[in-house]
Amino acid sequence: MPPQTSSSSIKKTTKRRVSTSSADSDETNNINAVQYFLLKSEPSEYSISDMERDTREEWGGIRNFQARNYLRSMKVGDRAFFYHSKSSTTGIVGTVKIVRTAQPDASALDPKSEYYDAKSSIENCRWDSVLIEHEQTFPLALTLKELKEEAANNPDGSISNMALFKQTRLSVVPLTFEQWEAVLKMVQNKNESNEGNKRRKNTE
Repeated sequence: MPPQTSSSSIKKTTKRRVSTSSADSDETNNINAVQYFLLKSEPSEYSISDMERDTREEWGGIRNFQARNYLRSMKVGDRAFFYHSKSSTTGIVGTVKIVRTAQPDASALDPKSEYYDAKSSIENCRWDSVLIEHEQTFPLALTLKELKEEAANNPDGSISNMALFKQTRLSVVPLTFEQWEAVLKMVQNKNESNEGNKRRKNTE
């Protein structure tokens, strides 16, 4: 709960508050702004179907410091694309949202886990996990090939600057709002095109 302010101090600080309200508002908006990410998973290990079945999943096992830092930056309400890697249909297959911020990754402390880290301890765990929740599964995957084609055809567009192409080894990468919207538009266009093709076939 924020500290309470007396009526007298409100009167004394009204002028100052008015003069800085725009800056205060901008700072608050930046803090509360939704962030966007892309999370990679091999479908043979954990797929979007598994995510949809489980509804929520502890997203851990990250053993790269840069990717871990991205996890640590996530806030409740942030959103992410679910991406199938090393698959016959490698690409974006759905969306999830962050429902709990980073906490120590329990798998790093479990000697029986393949993600065990002998350098981590309860007092100083080097790795974190977040809790994610399934939002939607796309009818069709937006493939890596299609993303690369869009980037090549529109080199000045937001897709061409996606971290997916620049930080290829990371399993967690950030996205801009523009990239998020551009990907959703590509997904929508692909689905509409597919539905249109189905209707034409049914009328032949």
